[in-house]
Amino acid sequence: MEVITAKSAGFCFGVRRAVDMARQKAKEHTPVYTYGPIIHNENVVADLEEQGVFSMEAEPSSFASGDKDIIIRSHGVTKEVAEKMASFGNRVTDATCPFVKKIHRIVAEHSAEGEQIVIFGTASHPEVVGIKGWSSTPCIVVADEKEAEMFVADTQKTLCIVAQTTFPYKKFQDMVEIIKEKGYNISAFNTICNATEERQREAAEIASKVDVMLVIGGRNSSNSAKLFQICKEICPNTIFLQTAQDMDLSGFLSIDRIGITAGASTPNYIIKEVQTKCQK
Repeated sequence: MEVITAKSAGFCFGVRRAVDMARQKAKEHTPVYTYGPIIHNENVVADLEEQGVFSMEAEPSSFASGDKDIIIRSHGVTKEVAEKMASFGNRVTDATCPFVKKIHRIVAEHSAEGEQIVIFGTASHPEVVGIKGWSSTPCIVVADEKEAEMFVADTQKTLCIVAQTTFPYKKFQDMVEIIKEKGYNISAFNTICNATEERQREAAEIASKVDVMLVIGGRNSSNSAKLFQICKEICPNTIFLQTAQDMDLSGFLSIDRIGITAGASTPNYIIKEVQTKCQK
């Protein structure tokens, strides 16, 4: 059986940077706390806990005692949360992905100029919640083409459109066109990171060539879920798994070719374990 693994699978720049920052902080001093899981991968979070890095799902007021080492996770946080944690006297390290920080700057600048901020993404996702918090005016979050069709905004305002960094690129293009056709004056910024575009393109290409496609990612990983959706549309025999232990190919009679891709927060050792299990 031939196994084709995506070259772009696994840690992206922003995730690797955040994890490296957390590990370095843990070498200097423990305990270290992250505001929510530093990335959406349970295995990595558990591994960091063993090194003294603990995830705290809490309100900023939980850090009011001060004197804590806190890392802002790769997804970023609202401006208010970042300022509150620092104001309590904590030592704050910002591990927000630089691509996400770029969106924060765009949103802050254009909302200050009176433009209506429109975000393509999942409203409840930590990255989108953080982005909204850098706008000086209320934002509109649009999840898909159906919501874009129903979109209504003040026609007197210019729309500033940005996207969650892991948003599907083709979907972004289609939704921009839908809104543009309504006659709004828009300025659209393709804020999808290059690694995401490349990963999605390569995953689709591999899915078109194989009998079974495996997508490896964390249960709460948005970009892994999007990879699964993209691959499933092309290869019906697409399986989502978190580790090699989840892999079960017993239901398939004949597999000549199997494809593997993985989300941006999937560590390399898990990808290798899945590869090895396929080859055996």
